[in-house]
Amino acid sequence: MRPGCFLGLDIGGSSSRARCVEDGRIVAEAQGPGANVAALRPRTVEGRIGALLAGMGAISADACCAGSAGAEVPVGRARLERLLTAVLPGCKVTVVHDARLVLAAAGIDYGIALISGTGSVAYGRDRDGREARAGGWGWLVGDDGSGAWLTREASREVLRRSDAGEQLGKLGEAMLGVTRARHATDLMGRLHRLNEPGEWAALAGVVFESAGEDPGAASLVERAAFALADLVESVRKRLSIDGPVVLAGGQLLNQPRLETAVRRLLGAAIRLEEPPVAGAVRLAELSLTV
Repeated sequence: MRPGCFLGLDIGGSSSRARCVEDGRIVAEAQGPGANVAALRPRTVEGRIGALLAGMGAISADACCAGSAGAEVPVGRARLERLLTAVLPGCKVTVVHDARLVLAAAGIDYGIALISGTGSVAYGRDRDGREARAGGWGWLVGDDGSGAWLTREASREVLRRSDAGEQLGKLGEAMLGVTRARHATDLMGRLHRLNEPGEWAALAGVVFESAGEDPGAASLVERAAFALADLVESVRKRLSIDGPVVLAGGQLLNQPRLETAVRRLLGAAIRLEEPPVAGAVRLAELSLTV
């Protein structure tokens, strides 16, 4: 690592993390809530990023790389660049999509990153530096195989059962329990009061907990795996690369049933062992060499 002070930011849908490294040593870290620049109001993003940086104390970074959910949306990306440039005077600021951090954190320069957390996306980079992305459309219209998507699809299954006069099953009982709903109609109302993707994703664990006893829940996990594998295949075709594939994201790394299903479809894959924020630090350092 070259001498200097480098700031990395991993701004996700559910949580954010900052790390400052000076001369190869971690000197400050902080965590906070997610701040998706495309899904949240500008004032909310500004407040959360400001609080995250304030938690670092006094720092003077030579370069900063922020990997942010929603950075593929030009307006959101530009807004984040302006915000960071204003609060980090004299610092070279780079903003990338948060999926870009995964390959950097894994210490590789080419391959495919597959993320399933609050949202979902596959990002690829080949030996020539060409990039491609699949998914990452946002929780309202896509993010198939993500935590938010899984909760939405589970809710649809429970409500379908209710409409058909069927037993709600283990999945239905779990969904009612986690939302403190009294019945299916109450469940619908409680879900409509959740305004952020992270709030939806936080409920997805009940699908995995129910999958051993509820065929519908098990089917949802398999659907999630197929959706994620499709993202990887899309990137593979566009870049004509086979791998390596790096698995990342809170849901994919912490739900063995989903990881097993994804590996069955993709074959060999690498688990991300370092936090993505480490990739942001690495990209911040590299930004001064180009």
